[in-house]
Amino acid sequence: MRRIVSRFSIAIVLASACTRAPAPQLTPVPAAPQPAGTPVQHAVVNPPAAAPAIPPVPFVDGALAIHVVSPSRTELMPRVDSTFIFGSVGSGAARLTVNGVPVTVHPNGAFLAFLPLPTGDVPAYELTAVRGTDSVALHLPIRLRAAPMPLPDTGRLVVDAGSVAPAGDLALRGDELVRVSLRAPANATVQLRISDGTTVALRRGSSVTWSADVPALELARAGTVVVRRGRDSVLVRTGTVTVSDAMPRRWGELTAAADAAGSDTDRVVVLKPVAGGTYKWFVVPGTVVEITGQRGDQLRVRLDSQLEAWVGDKEIKSLPEGTPVPRRVAGNARVTTGDGWSDLRIPMGERPAHQVTPQRDALVLTLYGTVANTDIVNLATADPAIRDVTWEQVASDRARFTLHLRGAPFGYLVFWDRNALVLRVRHTPRVNAARPLQGRTIAVDAGHPPAGSTGPTGFYEGDATLLVAEQLKPMLEALGATVLMTRTTRAPVALAERPVMARRANADAFVSIHLNAYAEGANPFRTTGTGTFFFLDQSEPLARAIQRGLVRHMGLRDLGINYDNLAVVRGSWMPSVLCEGLFVIIPEHEAALRTVEFQQRYARGIADGLLEYFATLGADR
Repeated sequence: MRRIVSRFSIAIVLASACTRAPAPQLTPVPAAPQPAGTPVQHAVVNPPAAAPAIPPVPFVDGALAIHVVSPSRTELMPRVDSTFIFGSVGSGAARLTVNGVPVTVHPNGAFLAFLPLPTGDVPAYELTAVRGTDSVALHLPIRLRAAPMPLPDTGRLVVDAGSVAPAGDLALRGDELVRVSLRAPANATVQLRISDGTTVALRRGSSVTWSADVPALELARAGTVVVRRGRDSVLVRTGTVTVSDAMPRRWGELTAAADAAGSDTDRVVVLKPVAGGTYKWFVVPGTVVEITGQRGDQLRVRLDSQLEAWVGDKEIKSLPEGTPVPRRVAGNARVTTGDGWSDLRIPMGERPAHQVTPQRDALVLTLYGTVANTDIVNLATADPAIRDVTWEQVASDRARFTLHLRGAPFGYLVFWDRNALVLRVRHTPRVNAARPLQGRTIAVDAGHPPAGSTGPTGFYEGDATLLVAEQLKPMLEALGATVLMTRTTRAPVALAERPVMARRANADAFVSIHLNAYAEGANPFRTTGTGTFFFLDQSEPLARAIQRGLVRHMGLRDLGINYDNLAVVRGSWMPSVLCEGLFVIIPEHEAALRTVEFQQRYARGIADGLLEYFATLGADR
């Protein structure tokens, strides 16, 4: 599950159809001989003759009772025009209305509707279920997020003083632009008055938000936003901005929020392109950087003269005033080989911020705040992965090393070891073309708990994904693989620990099994189907192969593959993907997931994709 808000806890009722059946013994189907030059057609696992249909929803005629899964009584709903409501009435023979609108009841009693959000002083859904002469009703009040303060165009002038920005905790260079904004009536005039008495007009954008961008220096002492309409006026003070130009240079040491068994290979500090934004750089803990700004609980740090990034204030430790400027000079480098890997070892005095960029047949290592003085790169005589290494000084304080590989990158790891930055390149595994998964270790990750979605009749995502994972394990073992299960019980496993478990087991691939859902306000009938997600370039071929397998075996709409910055697929040591096989909140999908047949179809799709992917590696050799 990826995009879903929290649901209230409910009892999980597992249908009798979930009783486990022995998994079939699967064997690869050999490809027929092809004329020379014909593209290789890889084997699949028990391929269906045609796109299978989703199993029919079974008929259930239980006690008539209305259970709403979403929204819950405690959930805070966004103010949208329409949203979904789903749950169960206990009987497929019942009829249901929600706020007077007839809603389809599926044979197992599940329902899903997309309806206008209730309005009024106490908004509520009124549900009535009828079966013959029997009927039940449910009054479900909902909680809406606070409405924006009304700003009438007539009467006494009212402004939303609580919306003023900036409100404080900003430290920026004097010439940096700061957005000053305020919500005020559309028929007012709004100006910013700064400390020297000059004014700057704020312009109205959409709705009633007025804004202007001014240099941070102008807000070194709080400004005043002046709102006027006729004879009325309202003054609102902005926060002050600390101007960092006049401050001594500050340094901080990046520190991991939690120590994962003391190993640098399992710890990184995440840097972001904007305050509170998406993850972009994954830096070795202990890296020293200059602190150049602040926005709330986010600190801006300088990586080199051309690049700054943002980090949470809990992941950086301020160093004493007078801390010397880090001096990073990359010396003569060396490539060594080990059991399944090759290391590029670059000695230098300080840890650098860095970024690894995979290319078709190379890994590009960028070292920020670094001067390369590398005269010699010693290469291993019989290295199966790294052909050679070149470097260039792309800026006065930025060096770039390019590892030219003998094939496409399979996996890599960056860590600090004895005053050297090490880029460890994983060797592409040697694959038996006739039995591609023989000897491979596959990490199978049953998504959730914690968190996760729940279907209309109470089938919890974490329980469903575990059932699919339990079907997948013997399928992969029958194909010769060793399987690492990141979760074997209903107990929670921390999100960050799952890829670490796979890395420590030296897994050859990581597959996370999930079920999709929607955020409130989305129309659940518009787009459903199967999708697969990846983050690193080396994982894209695996994502495509597994997506093909899932679509072939599950018979749902092909939603394609997606590049997405997800926690469990960021690990760089192996190809990693996350599968959103189907949508658990869709009644037909949830009912299918309760059957062993469909759990096996989901599992077979993954097994099929893994087999195809590793067969391709064998064919490439």
